[in-house]
Amino acid sequence: MYSNKKYCHIVFALTMFLCGMSSGWAVEFDHDASRFPLQGFHRYVECQECHVNGQFKGTPTRCVSCHNGGSVIPAGGKTFRHMPTTDECSECHRSVDWQVTTRFDHSQVRGECSQCHNGQTQPGKPIHHPQSSNQCDSCHNTFNWQRAVFDHSGITAACSSCHNGVQSTGKPMNHVATILECNDCHRTVAWLPAGFDHSDITQACSSCHNGSQAAGKTPNHIPTNQQCEACHGTQAWLPTMFDHSGITQPCSSCHNGSQATGKTMNHVPTNLECDDCHRVTGWIPAGFDHSGITQSCSSCHNGTQATGKTMNHVSTNLECDDCHRVTGWIPAEFDHSGITQPCSSCHNGSQATGKSSTHINTNAECDVCHTSNAWVPANFDHNNVSASCDSCHNGSSATGKNTGHFVSNLQCDYCHSTTRWVPTTFRHQSPGYPGDHRQNLQCVDCHRGNSETVNWSTPAYQPDCAGCHANQYRAGEHTKVSSPRINYTVSELRDCTGACHTYTDSTFSRIQRTRSGQHRVTDPDFGD
Repeated sequence: MYSNKKYCHIVFALTMFLCGMSSGWAVEFDHDASRFPLQGFHRYVECQECHVNGQFKGTPTRCVSCHNGGSVIPAGGKTFRHMPTTDECSECHRSVDWQVTTRFDHSQVRGECSQCHNGQTQPGKPIHHPQSSNQCDSCHNTFNWQRAVFDHSGITAACSSCHNGVQSTGKPMNHVATILECNDCHRTVAWLPAGFDHSDITQACSSCHNGSQAAGKTPNHIPTNQQCEACHGTQAWLPTMFDHSGITQPCSSCHNGSQATGKTMNHVPTNLECDDCHRVTGWIPAGFDHSGITQSCSSCHNGTQATGKTMNHVSTNLECDDCHRVTGWIPAEFDHSGITQPCSSCHNGSQATGKSSTHINTNAECDVCHTSNAWVPANFDHNNVSASCDSCHNGSSATGKNTGHFVSNLQCDYCHSTTRWVPTTFRHQSPGYPGDHRQNLQCVDCHRGNSETVNWSTPAYQPDCAGCHANQYRAGEHTKVSSPRINYTVSELRDCTGACHTYTDSTFSRIQRTRSGQHRVTDPDFGD
């Protein structure tokens, strides 16, 4: 009818009951402490509360077997406010006092920290706790609450809400002035090194980049009063976008071929500073300034380094600046002193002004008459004139004959000299010219028509004296034979300055008297 197990339990119970009833004293059963020690309140629990139906073997030993709040063996279980956890009550509770826990073991807890640490069941985040969506165990451990391993991943507020020098370490006294949040530069895994972001720095670069807080200008840095960002970028220190505006030293202090590009091998020799010619916005083209050039013009203006003499340039050994100006190549102030070729090589009407259409016919060079200082007036030299005088002295090109001039087809130099126009140097070349008379004859005394043709008084006797003086002839004073008296005729004595004879008779074979030089053109009284 009964199983062996149940039968044994019944026998055991009846035996215990009968023994107790017959002896009159209560039986105290010695519980096996090795299996389930009855400590604390468990010592006062009735046997049948655990040993149901007299069963001793298989009696549950885990707390939850009884403390389940409504099982076959009724005992108080987890309250509705109890945290989710494993069923091992003894890990936290004592049998002496259920409410006072011996220790708390978070390893038995199931669920999130915040289910308990919510400020009601258990202490939650204090007022000054960082705003975070993380669970407690993301930072805290169950052994020591205060020593938290912080995890920034769930922080929902700005860094500065904690890192303000009160709740957490804030910016030190020497921190760069900035409105950026910590995480713009710093990392949560390590405060240093920091990835720096210059975008919101509120002070000048030099407030940090002073060689103490941050790298400053190196010993060979360009002298300048500019801030770093005028040239450098925040993403990379090099390369730089250079700004010359704040440079405080001359260009050559950097542009010396070491620190920065200097003068090239073929650079024009000069003691000027770079900015006298070059611009900082562009090295080329350069606005050239000749004022500091230390060599001759031709050292550059040689057709290679700079424009030289053109093919049709006047031949000269002068330097460029003897004629040209540095402000403008043209017009040039010409200097003839260094010209190595004759004037006509330039003054030919093509390269330079040549002879005008009315110019005197001459094969002389320009400088024989003209000067290089001024073309007019000219120092004229007639020795080089290749044409007749009247080709110029015609009243147009040069002074010609005046209205009262002697009518002649002779050239000017027949009477006039080139050194002085008056007095004239005319001398009669004709052997019949009577020479100087008793008075200085005027041309018109003989040339009564003011022409080269002489108007003789007695043309039949020209060109002898009688040609003019026949009307002054006195026959009685010119005896040829005294007896019988015979006088000379004008025709016989037409040359008044010649000799005449008085004969003894009409045979004219024997001379009685000879007269010679009786009349002289220089004699005022003309003689007898």
